[in-house]
Amino acid sequence: MRNISILGSTGSIGTQALKIAAMHPERFRITALTAHRNADALFEQVRRFQPLMAGLTGVNENAVTIPDDLKTIDWRFGSAALVAAAREVPADDVLVSVVGMTGLPAVMAARSAGRRVLLANKEALVAGGQLVMSCCADGADGPTLIPVDSEHSAIYQCLKAAQGNAYRTIHLTASGGPFREMTTEELQNVTLEQALCHPNWSMGAKITVDSASMFNKALEVIEARWLFNAKPEQIHVLIHPQSIVHSMVEFKDGAVMAQLGAPDMRVPIAYAMAYPERIETAAPRADFAAIGACTFYEVDPERFPAVGLAYAAIRAGGAACCMLNAANEEANAAFRAGGIRFTDIGAVVNETLSRVGNMPADSLEAVYLADETARRMARQILNSMT
Repeated sequence: MRNISILGSTGSIGTQALKIAAMHPERFRITALTAHRNADALFEQVRRFQPLMAGLTGVNENAVTIPDDLKTIDWRFGSAALVAAAREVPADDVLVSVVGMTGLPAVMAARSAGRRVLLANKEALVAGGQLVMSCCADGADGPTLIPVDSEHSAIYQCLKAAQGNAYRTIHLTASGGPFREMTTEELQNVTLEQALCHPNWSMGAKITVDSASMFNKALEVIEARWLFNAKPEQIHVLIHPQSIVHSMVEFKDGAVMAQLGAPDMRVPIAYAMAYPERIETAAPRADFAAIGACTFYEVDPERFPAVGLAYAAIRAGGAACCMLNAANEEANAAFRAGGIRFTDIGAVVNETLSRVGNMPADSLEAVYLADETARRMARQILNSMT
């Protein structure tokens, strides 16, 4: 029996993690649940799983009425609820599946309390990779951080199977999103409705737009750099429209290990939750005969500049990756609000990095300062475009 605290329980990753926990009540006990603003969904989850603590991070306690039947639960509000769920509540594992920079202090809080982190938050590594990895070395009891993203979980599984053999290249696969065959001219006229129609995965609006622009893959390149201590030249992004090969690892003898399966997030979530065992997930099985063929091709840097910006940020060091993430969040939100064109997202990020220059990222305070500096510059650029 493992006690698990789930941060972001009403989102896509959180709800699927709870489905897995419900399938295996003898293995998992949910001790804390947090959501941002979706109080009604959280109330239902609390009724079902009876955690010790629950929290709403996007509201204060005066803005919501707790139902009478749930008042015995320890309720927390605001950003402090995340840290409390990560550090104060008894837990073996903390699943961090919130979106945004709030994931970073939650990860640090979980590790300060000796909890294993199941990481489904990109920003923690993208913005604070140096800080996170400094407190996430594997210990005598096994790993202290297990990635949940399908691509990084795939790489992680391949490296575990490699039994200590050093890799030569990580092949990070990408679906290419809904616009992989569009011309540059066509991309300029993409609508939000089109960007939210991902061909393979079901995700939240921000992440789905990131996938369409390939900034999602850019962030994953940065994550891979930290998770697997990779040099930029060791990370290779490949467009793979079928999303069957979740990622591959190549070794010095030319052998390539790959993790394959139907595109369903329950598989990497369950792998992290039950590590090192594999458990039933009810995920569909890949029908390889029906699939017929898997195709791969290179990213077009002209149409999708995000990946190139990620490599440049890694090489720049310091807080460049943090600022890339911050500028992208601002530009992504502006696109979703109808303020800029789809192709402006990359331009805003590039201009932000160019104008701000580099900053250090050797403390939480430095990371937050770089994040806010980049956001402020990105907003200035966005305001000049409207």
